[in-house]
Amino acid sequence: MSEIEYVRRGSGEPLLLVHGLGGDRSTWSPVIDRLAADHDVIAVDLPGFGSSPRLPDEVTPTPGALAESLASLLDELGLSCAHAVGNSLGGWVTLELALLGRARTVTTLCAAGMWSRPLGPRPEMPARMIGRLVAPLLGLVMAPAFVRRRLLAAFVAHPERVPRQDAARMAAAYIAAPGYVATNREMRADRFRGAAEVDVPVTLAWGERDRLITPRDPGIPGARTILLEDCGHVPTWDDPERVTEIILQTAESSLLRS
Repeated sequence: MSEIEYVRRGSGEPLLLVHGLGGDRSTWSPVIDRLAADHDVIAVDLPGFGSSPRLPDEVTPTPGALAESLASLLDELGLSCAHAVGNSLGGWVTLELALLGRARTVTTLCAAGMWSRPLGPRPEMPARMIGRLVAPLLGLVMAPAFVRRRLLAAFVAHPERVPRQDAARMAAAYIAAPGYVATNREMRADRFRGAAEVDVPVTLAWGERDRLITPRDPGIPGARTILLEDCGHVPTWDDPERVTEIILQTAESSLLRS
């Protein structure tokens, strides 16, 4: 039985939301209600992030393994497939979900894994180690707008648009994630390799002001590429209206193939 934690809202065709490395399902707070007006929305915490426990010790947390865990969740929910949306690492995971035959469409936001070769190992970021020391005070730390601008600038183009409590939750998710180190290691040790086998409608959206990932065409047949103007790596906070529009357009594109 899957131990993945999730929230579920709305009705209609199922739509699965998958956050990035160090995030949790709150990534989708600015858009989930908008999407739930048209879809049965399931926003998950990936294994080892948010409220979800890590994968079993014998399972290496590769993007493929994370996708298999989401496929198991879909099984438990009685769903053969869902429209899949992912940010950063979540984008890579949703493409792996498509390779498993469990995604009806895929929308990626600043997808990881599109690099030409594996990135190689990287030591744990000092910010995570320092953050653990101030974790009990995050609500206060994030109160001043200038602090949010400084700490969130690598992730969102407009940190001032992230409310204090949401900023604190973003930081807490990044600091506390028990699966961060192992998942980051596996993400950096490989790249997405199944582009030619993806046979569902795909939209690759990239943040114009993303400081973490450079856009790259992975060679997915028929994929649509979109530049999210004035958006950073987590664009749900920068332009929720545009992000919602792109997700809904991609989901609707499956009707054209029917």
